[in-house]
Amino acid sequence: MAVSVDEFLRMLTELPDVEQSDASSWISLKVHDKGFGYLWEKTQTVGLKQTIEEQLALVAERPEVFEVQFTSGRFGWVVVHLPKIDADELAELVTEAWCLTAPAELVEAYEAGHALLSRHRTQESLR
Repeated sequence: MAVSVDEFLRMLTELPDVEQSDASSWISLKVHDKGFGYLWEKTQTVGLKQTIEEQLALVAERPEVFEVQFTSGRFGWVVVHLPKIDADELAELVTEAWCLTAPAELVEAYEAGHALLSRHRTQESLR
């Protein structure tokens, strides 16, 4: 259980229209010019947008993996320690952060494409 910075960056390629911007000590992650995350390579941490309820639940459940970063409006940002999380859980959190930020039409198209892929994989496994 651990996700490298390179693995995290590869996860981002699965999501449409992700923009990465280098700042002095972090990488900003956006979709259609709206932020959904940050990467601090030096500390191997990621900041991700979540609902406030999800932020609080994650931190309460596993404070060694998650920290409160800040809140803004109805969203709570959470810091994720990459060495302490598995790839599937992180991919789910990244996708959720992206979905909370991307335009509705883009989210719908993404989810429709993944639902078709999931159905196809299920049908293949039943054969």
